[in-house]
Order: sequence, then C-alpha cells, then structure tokens
Amino acid sequence: MRLEKCWFCSSTVYPGHGIQFVRNDAKIFRFCRSKCHKNFKMKRNPRKVKWTKAYRRLHGKDMTQDSTFEFERKRNRPERYDRNLTENTLKAIKTIDKVRFRREETHHKNRMKGKAAKERKEARKEHEQQLHMVKAPGAKESTATSAQVKVNVQHESSADNRMEE
Repeated sequence: MRLEKCWFCSSTVYPGHGIQFVRNDAKIFRFCRSKCHKNFKMKRNPRKVKWTKAYRRLHGKDMTQDSTFEFERKRNRPERYDRNLTENTLKAIKTIDKVRFRREETHHKNRMKGKAAKERKEARKEHEQQLHMVKAPGAKESTATSAQVKVNVQHESSADNRMEE
C-alpha cells in the first residue's frame, strides 16, 4: 500500500482517495481533497496559504530540520522480505515516533515561551486603556481622603479553643 503526499498541503493521500492531475509534460500532481486541487488551479502558492505545511515550515511554526524526517522519505528500491528486518523496522518506527513527538513538544514549548507574559502585558495595557468603562461615573476619584480604619486581630492558641467531647 503506497501512501502519497498531497502536492499542495503535504498531507497523506491514501489509496482510493484524492485527485490526480497529470500535466502535458507528464508531471503528476496528487491532491488529498478538492480544496487543494482548487487552490492549485487558482495558481496559489502553498508557501503563502496559511494552512499548508509549506507555510508553517517557512514561518517557523513547524520543525524543518530533524533527523527523524529522513525515515519518512520515499524509497523506490525493492527489498527482499526478511521477517527479522520487518520486526526491527516496526520497532524502530515506534521509537522514532516517540523521539519526533518529544522534539515537536520542545519546539512548541520554545515557540510559546514568551507568549504568556506577552498576553498578560497586552491585557494590562487594554485594561488601563478601557478603565473609564469599568469605573462608575459618580464614583469619587480620590480615595486617599476617606478615613482608614485599623483593625487589630488577636490569634489565640488553638489548644485553648478546642471543644471537649
């Protein structure tokens, strides 16, 4: 079973799915869905369309350089069937997926590192700008002139306050 890649968005095209377009010079373009095919016919550049893998890689949102991508490349050389080799390959695929997942997580964490502080700063700035909407129009501006009351609280030991049964 051969899994192809969509020419436009780089997603997987499974057998029996998608559209295949053959140009006059015998170049084959495979598309996963009509959305990709229509964008191709409109001569849109995948690097400029935000939802494609090409855009995400170009703008640093996805990993571009990683050794785990080497295992995903298409190989046209037939191999003689060997049960041990197949077993080892399947085990290696699982470990490679774990490694890739960990690396993608760290890449995402590094991208989002300063985002929380930036969002807090923007929220604080917006709050300061829109403060007039929060305050009541009849409220006094200066609260420093109002009387302040100090309350002294005494803490008694917890042994004295226990209830006897």
